[in-house]
Amino acid sequence: MVAAANMVEIAALVGDTARATMLAALMSGQALTSSELAGLAHVSRATASEHLGKLTRARLLAVTQKRRNRYYRIASPLVARMLESIKSVAALETPARYQLRSAQDDALRFARTCYDHLAGQLGVAIADALARKKCVVLSDEGGELTAAGKRFLTGFGSSLLPASGSRRIFCRPCLDWSERRFHIAGRVGAEICRCCLKRGWLVRQRGSRAIHLTAIGRRGLREVFGVEMANRVES
Repeated sequence: MVAAANMVEIAALVGDTARATMLAALMSGQALTSSELAGLAHVSRATASEHLGKLTRARLLAVTQKRRNRYYRIASPLVARMLESIKSVAALETPARYQLRSAQDDALRFARTCYDHLAGQLGVAIADALARKKCVVLSDEGGELTAAGKRFLTGFGSSLLPASGSRRIFCRPCLDWSERRFHIAGRVGAEICRCCLKRGWLVRQRGSRAIHLTAIGRRGLREVFGVEMANRVES
């Protein structure tokens, strides 16, 4: 009964449109202020603060005070995985509803962050390339980084040693809600994303999960991963 009650409580928190919008925005992996989240959810700052308080008390969000601002972020990879799973179930299992596609929708489908790793067409393309190179093995049962994969990603600049005391899953498949195929999550996926951002291959879009692929990134993906991404390239 206690477990069921807890599940109902979490479902109710996520099920509110404004709170769901805020959680979706924070799945970019960035920390945002209450004012930024209020604007994204189209609610007043007072209403946003009330919603954020509930999410923080339920440990779905963590908050950091910096000068006058409070910055909110997804509390843990476990919470991020729950939210992405809900999105995947909604995309795969519920009846399709006709909806006009916007430029932002297309941007999210092309390339986005799934908390701290890459998703969308770009994330799936990288996962496919690493699978072809026999660097990773992904299946419904789990994910594995091979010896060849460790050498490849270490050469790419990834730090694959887990932090002291970390319980983070090392490598796992994450079902992409838009592509309906696997991209790479866990520490391996996070490191690929971090390295791509550090090299200037990708640029974050503030307040959105969408990320932009630069001209340098397009060349780098082709030369390093053997991935050709022809569309939505920014200089």
